[in-house]
Amino acid sequence: MSAAPPDNDVLWARGIVKSHHGTPALREVSLGIREGEVLAVTGGRGSGKSTLLGCLSAQLPVDSGEVWFNSSPVHTLSRAGREKLRRDRFGFVGSEPHLVPELTARENVALPLLLAGTGNRTAYGAADDWLERLDVADCAKHRPVELLQSQRQRIAVARALAPLPRVVFADDPTAPLHREAQDQVLRILTSAARSHQLTLVLATHDTELANKYADRTVALVDGRTPAPPTPVRRPATTTATR
Repeated sequence: MSAAPPDNDVLWARGIVKSHHGTPALREVSLGIREGEVLAVTGGRGSGKSTLLGCLSAQLPVDSGEVWFNSSPVHTLSRAGREKLRRDRFGFVGSEPHLVPELTARENVALPLLLAGTGNRTAYGAADDWLERLDVADCAKHRPVELLQSQRQRIAVARALAPLPRVVFADDPTAPLHREAQDQVLRILTSAARSHQLTLVLATHDTELANKYADRTVALVDGRTPAPPTPVRRPATTTATR
């Protein structure tokens, strides 16, 4: 086994390969993500963004290569070990909120805390706090079907942030929203991550939003991170002899 990644990289991947039903999705992707960093992964449809987030977040086992979290190997974990890591350390926001329809907004946000064994008072207090921060406190008693899509998405962000995970993975979280709502959701998400020193890994096809909100951007093309362009070697300037 190779050496562990640098201590300041909360997530680190080396040479990860992943295929779906024989079709390559990631081809020898390597990257490191620093603690507290907002990293955007950009690329078009089919570039491998969602697969990369799935491998980094222990949702998908890699076919080959290594994934590390806090200098501990993720790629060698059992299925139960990956589930525990996701439950205890990671938060998720997708392009659809996937809220529990029978629960109110407040109950949805408190749910991951309650499942982790947090007491009712603390869990619902955290839910109220994050709903307020995300400007949807007036939605607390409403069920998802009664809310606008932009409100549901902000509630999903609150649910991901409420347990204060070490890393939040956001897979195209603003894809179905109009531009004003996209800006609002990403501004709140990135501001909350920075204020609580959380690491945020954001997948988006929108390079303008990535450049606006992320500390750093990694582009994927056909499951690869393109090599930087080779510097152009210019001929040395000669000075005429007098």
